[in-house]
Amino acid sequence: MDDLSTLTPARRWRWVAPLAVLLLCLTFFLAGMAVDHFLPAAPAAGGTETTGLDAALLDEARRVIQENFVDRDAATDEQLQTGALAGMVDILGDVGHSRFMTPVMVEEQANYIAGEFEGIGAYVEMRDGFVTIVSPIDNSPAQAAGILPGDIVTAVDGGDVAGMSLQAVVELILGPAGTPVTLTIFRPETSEELTFTLERARIELQNVTWTLLPGTTIAQVRIAGFSERVGDDLAAAITAATAEGATGLILDLRNNPGGLLSEAVNVAGRFLPDDTVVVLRQDADGEVREERTTIGDPTGLPLVVLVNQGSASASEIVSGALQDHDRATLVGETTFGTGTVLNTFGLSDGSAILLATEQWLTPDGRVIWREGIVPDEVVELTGPVQLLVPETADDLSAEEVAASEDAQVLRAVELLRQ
Repeated sequence: MDDLSTLTPARRWRWVAPLAVLLLCLTFFLAGMAVDHFLPAAPAAGGTETTGLDAALLDEARRVIQENFVDRDAATDEQLQTGALAGMVDILGDVGHSRFMTPVMVEEQANYIAGEFEGIGAYVEMRDGFVTIVSPIDNSPAQAAGILPGDIVTAVDGGDVAGMSLQAVVELILGPAGTPVTLTIFRPETSEELTFTLERARIELQNVTWTLLPGTTIAQVRIAGFSERVGDDLAAAITAATAEGATGLILDLRNNPGGLLSEAVNVAGRFLPDDTVVVLRQDADGEVREERTTIGDPTGLPLVVLVNQGSASASEIVSGALQDHDRATLVGETTFGTGTVLNTFGLSDGSAILLATEQWLTPDGRVIWREGIVPDEVVELTGPVQLLVPETADDLSAEEVAASEDAQVLRAVELLRQ
């Protein structure tokens, strides 16, 4: 995710509080990524050191710390090496997006892309120096506990995490399914300090869910994350909804932190003609290349896309493309503003550097990074509103849907009925 320092405090903390769709996926914390592919780190030519780094100076700093720091247990070689590697990436200023990953985090990234992981279930990032809940997925211990987007993690198992790196906090919260972890949370919207004790669980991501909203012929299709096979699952959902008599679609990308760039292109291809530009990729030299749809036979059903400040990365690619090509009306709030393509460079010890190597633009050339996608119709949700999603809508009557506090879904239904 990107640095929010350019945002006003009001926007920074004006998050929807979706009690029905909140989870803290603390096995894999890499929120809002559009990962292109995994690359091994290239060895130096001839096996010799070719960088300008002063290895003697780095080792001198290590000795000073280990010989003089009051907490010797905190100054192990492993800890200092992790900190040095993380610091090299952090100094680039791509806060919360480009980052160093420990071997454990690399493994969890692979689990996320495969669609399953162990943890408590939510994405976090380092924002303004605080470990912050970014975007819920669906179905997790944290959802049941009521942890919300925008919540700040201040302590883990009673230990203060102020000043700790994202990697260090992640390691504290990680753990096998069935084990407990206690989080102390500060909630900026209400200035509350809350404590949650959660049991880690094995979580299988259900990235695509859908339902015909009761009392309508409109299908709500929700994508919770862009991991493997999401485009195919979306196609199956559209086919099933059409068979049930759907006359319009709501594509719900709210609180979707992103995922694979290839799946973003795949999803967009379910709504756009073949060989349509989905996103422009601009490298450090200013060279631009296009990502185009290759699916063919897109659905022609009328479409409204729901977005909010928890919609990031691949969600912004899809919503921006559909908006630029006049394929959908966007309803909700301005998206997060993640705008770079990440490549994963594997290191020799199993760790990796997740590095932004390209900026992406919408098909019309609009910048997404730190700007976000502005919806066609701004509909804000204030306070702790329970989002209407397929899992909860299934249990409601037509009257209960109409009385929902989720004004974004209700406006989408109104537009599609028109």
